[in-house]
Amino acid sequence: MEIKIVNQPFDPWQEIQLFQLSAKEMKGKVGATSIFVGTMRDFNEGDDVKGMALEHYPGMTEVQLGKIIKEAMQKWQVIDVLVVHRVGDLFPEDPIVLVAVWSSHRGDAFDVSRYIMEALKSKAPFWKKEILQSEEVRWVVKNTDGYKKNE
Repeated sequence: MEIKIVNQPFDPWQEIQLFQLSAKEMKGKVGATSIFVGTMRDFNEGDDVKGMALEHYPGMTEVQLGKIIKEAMQKWQVIDVLVVHRVGDLFPEDPIVLVAVWSSHRGDAFDVSRYIMEALKSKAPFWKKEILQSEEVRWVVKNTDGYKKNE
């Protein structure tokens, strides 16, 4: 398990490659890799957004993410997990978050990836302040619904 909070732009694909190269214990065991990359949009709640400041609670954020990942690893068969989350000033199309999950089977990889991402959005101490095209600044008070069940 690896958790990184970064305040500079990152390349999700390079992060995955570096992680896999260093994780020798995964060789031959991985049957599925689920990758989620969240990027900044240029709109929210009907408004054009030109930037965002993303803040976190240093130390506490990493602890909470660790708890989320450990919970997932107890519920599903997981080989390893990488979470990289950006803080600081972001602009449209910038990667914000990477969740990569390695497992023997695709079902577990998909389920863990979704579980971590949904828990991260609702439990981890991150705060977003949007800068609108109109120069208005506002705090994001709710996350968009990331999971809609088909019934």
